[in-house]
Formats: sequence, structure tokens, C-alpha cells
Amino acid sequence: MSRNEADLASLSCLGDQVRDRLYAFVSSRREPVRRDEAAAAVGIGRALAVYHLDKLVESGLLTASYQRPPGRGGPGAGRPAKVYARSGGEFMVTIPPREYQLAAGLLVQAVAADRSGGARAALQDAARQLGASLGERHQAGRAQGDGPWLALESALAEHGFEPWHDDHGTVRLRNCPFRRLAEMHPEVVCHMTLALIQGLVAGVGADSMAPVHDPEPEHCCVAIPQSCPDRNGTS
Repeated sequence: MSRNEADLASLSCLGDQVRDRLYAFVSSRREPVRRDEAAAAVGIGRALAVYHLDKLVESGLLTASYQRPPGRGGPGAGRPAKVYARSGGEFMVTIPPREYQLAAGLLVQAVAADRSGGARAALQDAARQLGASLGERHQAGRAQGDGPWLALESALAEHGFEPWHDDHGTVRLRNCPFRRLAEMHPEVVCHMTLALIQGLVAGVGADSMAPVHDPEPEHCCVAIPQSCPDRNGTS
């Protein structure tokens, strides 16, 4: 079975509406999800949720593990509950087959090999320009009165960064759309990502936002501190 065929087999699991909703719910959570929680979220019975969650695990889209609820441990704590989380696998189907990842990997390797630094500077400039263009498009498409935070979060979500706010109001990015490339050459790809998001910020006109390089495990390396108390864009 080719990679395209294997990925298509996995993704076809989402053709079922219940599984698609369960996968979307589990993927939206930062912590593993219990069966009862997943069932309630999509409005189905526990037994049906268990069946579909396990099918998603078989397809490779979710992973399953066992853990006790927070604060419960030791004798008498009961059996650990089965919980589900999005897998770290990647699935892509192109017809006819394409190898964009291969080409991107070669380009990143070439940039990393340029000791003059000129290629990296050009890449970051291009990323800022593209980010600014995307930001301007999203800001123009927002309803009148919507502030730059909403346009920025819309742009980040559309391009796969999965933004969320931590307890301090900082925008964190749960997903890195360039993860495989970042694992190969983080010194190139992480700075490219920062430049791209800096461009997005400029494009939506959010002068108070200052993206920073602040890596966390399993997250994108860029964070955007909440420096403006009003998310509608007024101070």
C-alpha cells in the first residue's frame, strides 16, 4: 500500500459524521478526553462514543491511554480511565501524488547550508511580506468594528496554528504547520515562522502585539503576549 493509499484509508474514517465530530472535539482539547466527556460533547451515548473513539484509534487519528482523574491515586483510587488524544501522525492525500514535503525539505536544507546568512534573511523577509498580505486580507474581511485580535486569530486558525489563550492571556499556538521541517532545521524554520506571524500582526494593524520566540513542548515556538487589555483593539 502506498503512503497515499494508507493516508486515504485513515482519513476515510472521518467520513462518518459522528467520528468527525468526536475527532474535532478531542483535537480541540489540550488535555486527553474521557469517554463520558466525549459522548456528552457530541450528544451521543457512551457505548456509541466508545465504539467510534476506538475506531479513530485504529485508524491512527487518535491515541488512547489510561489515567486517573487529577487528585486521585493510591489504594482505593479505582481503575484508571481510558482517555483519548489526537495522535502525532500526519495524513495527506494528493491526487495525483505530489511530494511538496520533499521539495520543502530540500529548500530548508539549502537555506541552512548557506553560511553567509543571506538565504535566511531573504526567507524571513519573504515570510514577513506574505504574513502582512495575509493579515491585510483577513482584516479587510472582518465585520466593521471587529478589532485586530479577531482578524489575527482568524488568520492563525485558517493556516493551521490552532491559537488559544493561556491563563495570562498570551496567545499560544497548539499546532505547528511546519512541524516536520522545524524538526529538521529549527534554527531556520522557527525564525521563518516568527517572521510570518510578525507580518500577520503588521497586516492586521495590531501595533500593540509583539510575537516572541517562546517554545513549549508539542506547540509552535511562537507566542503572542496580550499587551492590550481590550481584545477589540482599543486600549
